[in-house]
Amino acid sequence: MRPLAGTCEALRGLRLEETTIEIAGMEDAGSFNPPNSINAMRNLPRFCRVVAVTKPAIRFEVWLPLEKWTGRLEVVGNGGMAGVISYGAMAVALRRGNAAASTDTGHENQPGSGFDASWSLDRPDLVVDFAYRGLHLTTAHGKRIVGAFYGRAAERAYYVGCSRGGGAGLMEAQRYPADFDGIVAGDPAYNSTNLYAGAHLYYSKVLLKDPESYIQPAKVKLLADAVNKACDGKDGFADGVVGDPFSCHVDLNGLACRAGEDPGACFTPKQIEAVKRIWAGAKDENGRVIFPGLLPGGEAGAGGWQAWVTGSAPREATHWKAADSFFRYMVMGDEKYDTLSFDYDRERDRKMLERLAPVLDADSPDLRPFARRGGKLILYHGLSDPDISPVNTINYYQRVQDVSGMNTRGFARLFLAPGMQHCGGGPGPDQFDAVSAVERWVEEGVAPEKIIASHLTHGQVDRSRPLCPYPQVAVYSGKGDAVDAASFVCRVPKEAKK
Repeated sequence: MRPLAGTCEALRGLRLEETTIEIAGMEDAGSFNPPNSINAMRNLPRFCRVVAVTKPAIRFEVWLPLEKWTGRLEVVGNGGMAGVISYGAMAVALRRGNAAASTDTGHENQPGSGFDASWSLDRPDLVVDFAYRGLHLTTAHGKRIVGAFYGRAAERAYYVGCSRGGGAGLMEAQRYPADFDGIVAGDPAYNSTNLYAGAHLYYSKVLLKDPESYIQPAKVKLLADAVNKACDGKDGFADGVVGDPFSCHVDLNGLACRAGEDPGACFTPKQIEAVKRIWAGAKDENGRVIFPGLLPGGEAGAGGWQAWVTGSAPREATHWKAADSFFRYMVMGDEKYDTLSFDYDRERDRKMLERLAPVLDADSPDLRPFARRGGKLILYHGLSDPDISPVNTINYYQRVQDVSGMNTRGFARLFLAPGMQHCGGGPGPDQFDAVSAVERWVEEGVAPEKIIASHLTHGQVDRSRPLCPYPQVAVYSGKGDAVDAASFVCRVPKEAKK
């Protein structure tokens, strides 16, 4: 059914609970300039743009294509601390013919700060909106808007997000199993309290508590080269990708400074110990894992350790900026708090963190209500992720299997991407279409047995590889070009590795 062009403005009169529709207007085909952006989005179809706010401050947008609507609503997620509308992801959904929706989850970040948590100071209501209420209400309102515009309800609703957005997808599956028919959750930040304590803050304390432990950015390449030299060929190919980081063992003593050697070209004993601790992960005083460590292989490149772990200088790393804002404003409620003083083993500190867990964490492995409705979940994670350890996602999937048993593969599958960093980037194939895979699974009942991923250099595909449903991995068949996905098959390794 094709909507009438004049119905868009009429959406201003649609009544939604505690919601004001500020804009309902047509956008011509071609380019669209998002608010406060100088970069136009191109090649968009003509669409109806709806901008609304739900009390107290949940801003959201819904985009409705005028022609060739697929009958789907696709809601897209955020990264970091959210605080923005994900216009780029909305544009991708719109070009696919889907109606699209996105929310800032109830607050605005300070400009240029994706991990700003200052908005949460003394505002527990906004924390709830950020954690789950904002996305849920955006989904509910988005469905109402779709129905009013097209004269019929969306046939299917999908959610797509990575990082914070991936965790939000799991939150939806757990809290609101009826919201979506299919969910794509990438590199999910689902257990946020442990992530901030055991990754963001832990890596920062390893490098910053003792200045001699800090690893200068120039040394990151030395570490990356040592990892590749030791582990690149473990999967049978020397292609610049650590394809099997679980079997990667690096003798860091080879990086140790020798007598008289330039300390800028080698690692001191404290720096070597820092790398070992980051790879090992954080544990409490009783040996319980707070958060698993990073896997070897994600060190180099623009999206590697220099961006996330070491930064361009001390206290410039994304891990530190994320931890510092989170602990000062959301955990301790004190903008002057010294984040490096936080001690997970100190009862008072831990309790301050744990009080947020029921709100922020989407840690339940019981997805049976979602599965009973016919919901389908695709999880994915880059094995070279320098932000959120892929082991964290593997652990969650295994816990889902513990609850749902043999039925798990019927509604949830995990795909690991060798060489991919956080939500993309890195030397491995990182371009793939999980959205089409989940749509086909939901609408045609065809479960994804593999997802083809590609690596681009200067916009040209130079390598492809199948991503296989865990615990399967891509194995060279013995025939064909090793840079062609068609030369690989998905098999379970002799020993499933964690």
